[in-house]
Amino acid sequence: MALKPVAISFFLLCCCSFAPILVGSVLEEEFYEELLLKPLPDRKVLSHFHFESRVPPTSTYGSHHHLFPKAIYQLVQKFRVREMELSFTQGRWNYERWGGFDAISSNNAKPPGVELWASFDVPQHQVDAYWKNLTHTLSGLFCASINFLESSTTYTSPSWGFRGHPYSDSLRYGTLPREAVCTENLTPWLKLLPCRDKAGLSALLDRPSIYKGFYHSQRLLLSSTEFGSTRLESGIVLEQTLTVVLQPFTQRTTMTCSSEPSQPSWSLNSIFGRKVDGRCVLSKSSNVYLQLERDLVSQLKILENEKGFELSVIPERVIKEVHVLHNDSSSILYMFSMEKYSESEPFDLGFTWKVPIVWSSPQAPLHASRFLMGSGNERGAIAISLKSAEPNNGNITDTCRLRVDVFQVVPWYVKMYYHTIQLFFDGQPRSINDFIERIRVSPSEDKVSPGVMEAVLNFPCTMKSAALTLEFDKGFLHIDEYPPDANQGFDIPSAVVSFPDFQTSMQFGIDNTLNRSPTLSKLQEKSRVLSYTEVLLVPLTTPDFSMPYNVITLTCTVFALYFGSLLNVLRKRAGEEERFLKRGAAKNGLISQLLSKLSAKLRRRPLGSQQSLPPSSPFISSKLLFRVVLVAGIAAIWQYYFS
Repeated sequence: MALKPVAISFFLLCCCSFAPILVGSVLEEEFYEELLLKPLPDRKVLSHFHFESRVPPTSTYGSHHHLFPKAIYQLVQKFRVREMELSFTQGRWNYERWGGFDAISSNNAKPPGVELWASFDVPQHQVDAYWKNLTHTLSGLFCASINFLESSTTYTSPSWGFRGHPYSDSLRYGTLPREAVCTENLTPWLKLLPCRDKAGLSALLDRPSIYKGFYHSQRLLLSSTEFGSTRLESGIVLEQTLTVVLQPFTQRTTMTCSSEPSQPSWSLNSIFGRKVDGRCVLSKSSNVYLQLERDLVSQLKILENEKGFELSVIPERVIKEVHVLHNDSSSILYMFSMEKYSESEPFDLGFTWKVPIVWSSPQAPLHASRFLMGSGNERGAIAISLKSAEPNNGNITDTCRLRVDVFQVVPWYVKMYYHTIQLFFDGQPRSINDFIERIRVSPSEDKVSPGVMEAVLNFPCTMKSAALTLEFDKGFLHIDEYPPDANQGFDIPSAVVSFPDFQTSMQFGIDNTLNRSPTLSKLQEKSRVLSYTEVLLVPLTTPDFSMPYNVITLTCTVFALYFGSLLNVLRKRAGEEERFLKRGAAKNGLISQLLSKLSAKLRRRPLGSQQSLPPSSPFISSKLLFRVVLVAGIAAIWQYYFS
């Protein structure tokens, strides 16, 4: 009987030792890598890289990870991050040509510079402190100036106007429109991948090819259920996306005579300068998708028997969109798996056009843009313009309404007057009460907080255009608050315009084997249509920074002349100079003495009169005294004039 407790203890010890192995067999880390390629109507190619890392909750899996980046895990645990999105963008997404009614444009088209928003699972009075610490950590992690967002003048707390976020109390939002994006930001981003840029689809990320594009945006989206705030136990999900718009090299092909410009043919090797040598061995799936938009498919069907394009690689699967209003114009996805490719047989997808085709990308309900009005350095106005993307048809009823959410943040030195809001509907001034359903404004406070406006606009579906204007005054900054390039102007971050009643979801006829595909999941996910406006450049009154330099330089020159001459007079010694002159004359030799005597006889003067007068003579002393008095007078007049 004495051995029974020992046996029980041994059994429990074995169970505890093998528990992580048993749990790991059910819940394990996952990594996916995928690439979406899509030809654009304006002779360009969209390349969208999607990398996704998943880790089970710490309570069941533990804190030791094999694939998930340790830096991101520690960031989530230390700052109790519930959700976070960070983007580095260069260029502006062209909504009119590249589309505004799809998942890529709504979720991955970002404003220029840096955009950061995060929600925390902490009490409300601690959110600001956690936000500041998070910005410093991200600044060091991605080699950027994100720490500038710690100031209360650069971030805000949206209530309901930004993406309809459910955690408004713990949400913080900030942007840096002038932040430059370079390889210093991309390299830390790639280090978060299990294979980095050495293998898999990330090996295509050639720096010169990416940064010569028309638009590129690297994005990091983080969601966590680590702190028991939700019922879902999905752990931590890290999404890394890189969206690039490139211009392929023109490859001449035989085409029929047409007045329409031909689309350039392209391949992975031609746009990236590299091929895919297989998948990352740590990835659970590695796929490449080629998407054809609905309008492009419709134009290809018009050709009937003539083939519009040709692929160099036969796709493994063809996925067609289902449940659309018009079955003849559904989007098509060609899928290529990287499982069977290697260094000896690399993957290089080639797309060759056979005939010139013209199509258009799906557009958002309204085109949103923003511009400045007025002139001078004292006051002005901001206008947000909304124009209908499609011509009005007679089937729209009068009861149809179009909801538009506007979220705008303005720096404190641009003092907005929100009582001056004016609304123009179809070119005519109208009362704002007729269209503004809900509005929240937070006036800016000097050197403390920016100005925020959140508005819900409700327009009839028959509208053609609308404009919202607000007047502002330009503030004055202290000389220490001006940036080095103050004459360039000051940036106003992009405004966010969203359409909650419109979703970008697409449905594909796929089986269970593709349900875990991150790209297909994002394309099928219901998300609101969203677009960003332009970044505005406001010129403020700036001092002449060269004037202090000129004053300092001229004043120092005058004082140098004055004190130099004064010290020269005070430090001179007549006796030492006479001895120096006699010593020099003795060294000149016999010839110089003869010449001196000859010169004295010719001038009929004694030899001693040829010696130079000592500096202490009355003539020289009067000249020096006059010079000193003159310099002192100039300095006194100068000082009196500028004081």
